[in-house]
Amino acid sequence: MLYRDTPVAEPFEPAPAIPPAAPVPEDPQAAAKLRRKIKRIAAILLALFLVLIAWLAITAPLSRSLQPIAAPGITLVAADGTPIARRGAVTDKPVAVEDLPDHVPQAFIAIEDRRFYNHAGVDPWGIMRAAVKNVVAGGVVEGGSTISQQLAKLAFLSSDRTYGRKAQEFIMAFWLEAWLSKDEILSRYMSGAYFGDNVYGLRAASRHYFSKDPENLTVEQAAMLAGLVKAPSRLAPTSNLKAARERGDVVEAAMVDAGFLTEAEAKKLPKAKLKVTRGDEIPTGTYFADWVFPQARDFAEGVYGEQTIKTTLDTRIQRNAVRAIQRAGLGKAQVALVAMRPNGEVVAMVGGKSYRQSPFNRATQARRQPGSTFKLFVYLAALRRGLTPDTSVVDAPVTVGDWSPKNSGGVYRGQITMRDAFAWSSNVATVRLSERVGRDNVIQAARDLGVTAELRNHPSLALGTSGVSLIEMAAAYAAIANGSYPVKGYGLPKQEDDGGWFASFMDDQSRLGRRIQPMMLDMLWQAANVGTGRAAALNVDTFGKTGTSQDNRDAIFIGFAGDLVTAVWIGNDDNSPLRGIQGGGLPARIWRDFMTASVKGAAPSRRVVAPPQQEPLPPAGPDIRVQPGRVTVPIEGTGYEVGVDFSRESIGISARPTQPDGGERPQPREPVFEPQALPPPENEPTEEE
Repeated sequence: MLYRDTPVAEPFEPAPAIPPAAPVPEDPQAAAKLRRKIKRIAAILLALFLVLIAWLAITAPLSRSLQPIAAPGITLVAADGTPIARRGAVTDKPVAVEDLPDHVPQAFIAIEDRRFYNHAGVDPWGIMRAAVKNVVAGGVVEGGSTISQQLAKLAFLSSDRTYGRKAQEFIMAFWLEAWLSKDEILSRYMSGAYFGDNVYGLRAASRHYFSKDPENLTVEQAAMLAGLVKAPSRLAPTSNLKAARERGDVVEAAMVDAGFLTEAEAKKLPKAKLKVTRGDEIPTGTYFADWVFPQARDFAEGVYGEQTIKTTLDTRIQRNAVRAIQRAGLGKAQVALVAMRPNGEVVAMVGGKSYRQSPFNRATQARRQPGSTFKLFVYLAALRRGLTPDTSVVDAPVTVGDWSPKNSGGVYRGQITMRDAFAWSSNVATVRLSERVGRDNVIQAARDLGVTAELRNHPSLALGTSGVSLIEMAAAYAAIANGSYPVKGYGLPKQEDDGGWFASFMDDQSRLGRRIQPMMLDMLWQAANVGTGRAAALNVDTFGKTGTSQDNRDAIFIGFAGDLVTAVWIGNDDNSPLRGIQGGGLPARIWRDFMTASVKGAAPSRRVVAPPQQEPLPPAGPDIRVQPGRVTVPIEGTGYEVGVDFSRESIGISARPTQPDGGERPQPREPVFEPQALPPPENEPTEEE
């Protein structure tokens, strides 16, 4: 029912269409501004990316990645070829993939980088697969690095795990792929990988663990070696054979998955058996080897595999040095010995009583006071100023500034020659001479002869109070024997000079001169045969000088005979005084014992030696001592001497206990024994600086 008032709906009519909006006019300036902003941001991002790539390329050792990887193992041999020391990793020649059985490279590819031949250095699928497995396992169970990346990692020679390092590995991996073939990359990787037991490279590992070349490895042996790369120290079969075999089984299973082996072939494989090759037991540390190895490493830099480098060491002479020291009776004192040819070629070196107990090399590293052996430079400076061994010097008390040196025992001889002052090591005469010629000239003489140590310009300089290494002092005496300076001790044979006439022209060697060298030899002969060094005298011409530092902290003898220059030092590492040891005593006897065995025709002197350029002595021999106003004759076996004192007014005769005559007490004449049986003298010569 419809009500009248009910409104009736009108027919539906669609709303009128809304006309499209009029197009908004485009702002060309705003659009251009937006495009410029986008380009600017893109340019900045590209620049930052290029800077990052450049930084990674610069910091990454790209050139090193194309060089031999493993640090070379170095074996040092003596001049006669006898091995004396070995350092560095055990390495061998590189391997080449094409020379190996297929199963050898396949073992490495299966366990390390199955898609090796299908990627360009970095494998995204391998990284994703490793990431998924690591997430599922809740830890790192698989890595995503390719063999190319691992080869790049070897070039760093470090184990840093930073994002920057990883980015650099990516750059280097692409670099390697661009420059090397796949087989070359794989060959380099296997040749540089670490296999435990300090063994680097597949060839060295194959010979070490199985005593065979890698070209002859069986499948199970190749699988075991490929498995070691993951954790070589933990899996080394010599210490953990069970774990190494289990890891080898994992590699064999991977080879099956990769299609390199069938399951049936894998099941038939036996367990790998070891046949370990032990290297020769060569000492890895000696004093001489420690000294020469830095130079040997430089010589072998960039060379792959085991390197054998010949040194100047003479095994016979080295044995003589060790033997002379072992039977010396040193007590708690330390000792050092260095022997070289006059040209500086070191043939023997001992840096202490025991390398095992103390590898510190006292022949090259210690700087101790050389005592009176430093007087060599004072007298050389004097000869350069025109003085001669016959020049008179005053052996009497002297004061320089606030310092007054003294002779041992307080005995002074008055007017004496430079020859006698040097032979008897007169302290006051040497100080007077140093002040006379000038300390700067003394320092210059030391510098000319190769001393590089700091030398204090003080009056006590003349008595050797500045620390100098023993090898530098030996080289200085070698310069006198050689007749030219400077001489520097060296342990590797010098290479042939290919510089021609220009190199010869620029040679920095200088000659001592026909006048100076004979006079230096004259004084050194006097000191070693008549003066404080008589305990060292040999049957061949002997030249040398004793030295004892302040408070008897150092006792030294340096000299030469034949073609050998030798320096011997005795002292305590804590610089405490020695008891009853002076330069003319135990060091001189060690020197004599060593030289007797090392120099052809040498033997302890059995003859009474008269000083050169002097009148023959009376039959009593060198025990008669003549000095101004006094002649003394020791009475054998009594410890006393009879002296005749005379002057223009009177003559007197007196008897008193034997006293030192000058700077050091003369060495008493010894009975004749074989060198090894020579007993110590009853009275050590003394020398107090």
